[in-house]
Amino acid sequence: MLVLIAGILLSIIPQRMITSTYAKYSAVDVRTGLSGQQVAREILDRNGLQDIPIFSTHGVLSDHYDPRKKAVFLSQDIFYGKSVSATAVAAHEVGHAIQDAHNYAFLKFRSLIFPLAQLGSQGGMILLIVGILFNLFWLTWAAIIMFALALLFQVVTLPVEFNASSRALGQIKELNLLSTDEYGGAKRVLQAAAFTYVAAAIASLLQLLYYIFRFGGNNRD
Repeated sequence: MLVLIAGILLSIIPQRMITSTYAKYSAVDVRTGLSGQQVAREILDRNGLQDIPIFSTHGVLSDHYDPRKKAVFLSQDIFYGKSVSATAVAAHEVGHAIQDAHNYAFLKFRSLIFPLAQLGSQGGMILLIVGILFNLFWLTWAAIIMFALALLFQVVTLPVEFNASSRALGQIKELNLLSTDEYGGAKRVLQAAAFTYVAAAIASLLQLLYYIFRFGGNNRD
């Protein structure tokens, strides 16, 4: 029960943190007047990535870099926004594009295991339920292994996200895209976002341990 409560808290608290931090600095306009799209374009061009397109996409905080399409996707608030949050998020996603261009090992490995992790997160619970209902010990362990693959993906995601944020802040400073006080706000936005990845990984680890101790034993009471 304590494990489940901890997992729930680790899901709720970081999300509220990133939401409040993002909202706070979305209300702070940057002195340069540059939108998130312009920031992303500036960083990409300065790093020799003129061929990487930037698209506007729907959703809130749906921003991402797609290594298969070699494109940056920014939510409309970030694409058109001229705030500290918009600059931070746009620079972060471009950080992933720079990783890809430099063949960053963790990004390549994460892309490699993504299909397995997706299968684990979607099919693990089904296998677990079927294994419990029909008392199939091997099936419950197959489910646990699938959950472990999903956890591995989240663990590998941590250095990818931290490195992208580090690259983003470095580019922001080098290209003078934010003033000193604005830079501090951008850093806090990216730190709050990073905390959500850490919390998600810990929550998944706790969930995996719960499944192992609860259903991984050979008792069938």
